[in-house]
Amino acid sequence: GVFYEVVQSFPRVEENVEMDSFVSSHRWRRHSESLKSVDTNRASMGQDSLEPGGFTDLLLEEGHDNTTQIEEDTDHNYYTSRTYGPYDSTSRDLWVNIDQMEKDKVKIHGILSNTHRQAARVNLSFDFPFYGHFLREITVATGGFIYTGEVVHRMLTATQYIAPLMANFDPSVSRNSTVRYFDNGTALVVQWDHVHLQDNYNLGSFTFQATLLNDGRIIFGYKEIPVAVTQISSTNHPVKVGLSDAFVVVHRIQQIPNVRRRTIYEYHRVELQMSKITNLSAVEMIPLPTCLQFTSCGPCVTAQIGFNCSWCSKLQRCSSGFDRHRQDWVDSGCPEEVCEETAYSSPEQLRYSSCSGPSQRIIQVLKKHRVQMPLNLLVCFPAIFFLKCALCAASTDDSAAEKKGGMLHAGLIVGILVLVLVVAAAILVTVYMYHHPTSAASLFFIERRPSRWPAMKFRRGSGHPAYAEVEPVGEKEGFIVSEQC
Repeated sequence: GVFYEVVQSFPRVEENVEMDSFVSSHRWRRHSESLKSVDTNRASMGQDSLEPGGFTDLLLEEGHDNTTQIEEDTDHNYYTSRTYGPYDSTSRDLWVNIDQMEKDKVKIHGILSNTHRQAARVNLSFDFPFYGHFLREITVATGGFIYTGEVVHRMLTATQYIAPLMANFDPSVSRNSTVRYFDNGTALVVQWDHVHLQDNYNLGSFTFQATLLNDGRIIFGYKEIPVAVTQISSTNHPVKVGLSDAFVVVHRIQQIPNVRRRTIYEYHRVELQMSKITNLSAVEMIPLPTCLQFTSCGPCVTAQIGFNCSWCSKLQRCSSGFDRHRQDWVDSGCPEEVCEETAYSSPEQLRYSSCSGPSQRIIQVLKKHRVQMPLNLLVCFPAIFFLKCALCAASTDDSAAEKKGGMLHAGLIVGILVLVLVVAAAILVTVYMYHHPTSAASLFFIERRPSRWPAMKFRRGSGHPAYAEVEPVGEKEGFIVSEQC
């Protein structure tokens, strides 16, 4: 792995941290209709302002064609990205000319501008929403990326990053290389100026920036990219362009008291196409709605935003179970929380006084298929009750695996689901035979009763489903069924 030294860090750098490199599988699928409501306007702020603190345009060289080169919106579940080509006017609007900003607000980090594989903490003057979480502190690294994690460790390149161009940059090899940042209260701009690759200095200098806006938008701007990003070697340093976030799980070590191990699980990653990163290009990423934005139960569980949002009454929080609050979500028993009271407020909407994901998902399935069923059958009817329990167990599989780290739970869940299916099938068959005593299935089981019971055979002459004449088979005594079955 690649290790970074963190200077001026607070809190201190954590050493006992494990990195989990795999990305958890998606448990949701976003609807394509959500793209229609995304505002794809330019993300430049203050571009029409005459004040020196405004965002200004980067002029193209004369003679360039102004043909629009815009890539289609790409949905990444948490963000929608749009790439602008070098000849599109929006790419110039999105570039922030730091040289024309107020001098007292532009800061050149002396340590980062003269070191290799270093990172430093920077405080924000505004709340920056990242994957639905609000950040007030970030870590800027010399390797062309921003670390956004709360737990500072040495492997900053693994996850929880905003990377306009992560590579093995070394600002110390050139006097012209600097790492600058600018904060005007509504946006933070971090720019890597004329930085070179340590293992290939002759490729030339790179100049690019990342802009974080207070509405959650993230903009990557590229001024100088002397070589195709796909040709940059990742042997000594990972090469990434995109975003990543993770949650931290604390494990207690039983053998050593008062010692905890922190494991970081990456739950989502945005990987942008490196081939689209060229001179004077830009990438705009617009945040999409998340479960964390809802503050009450009803809007949380009825939200149609592409996530399985659940409400935890103990934490008073809405979540899909995969965000930075994962530890609190599991420790508070939120995955096991069940509906205590449910009722219809209208044919199209449900009212939840206390609700959670498994029960809410069952009701949504019933509504989707227009099943007219009293809600108390969720408890009374065994098959659905067992199904709800199985969904609860499935939802807690991740937390159990995190605590015990074995594959036994997955097999247990599969076994429970198989058992539920068998029990549900048996109940459905029994109910069907009860209401259809003259059906082929009923006759089949009646004719094959154990020998210690009188074997019976129906006569189809009565024609009434509640009454039937039977005659003994292999017995001397006979009787007529005269009561309702």
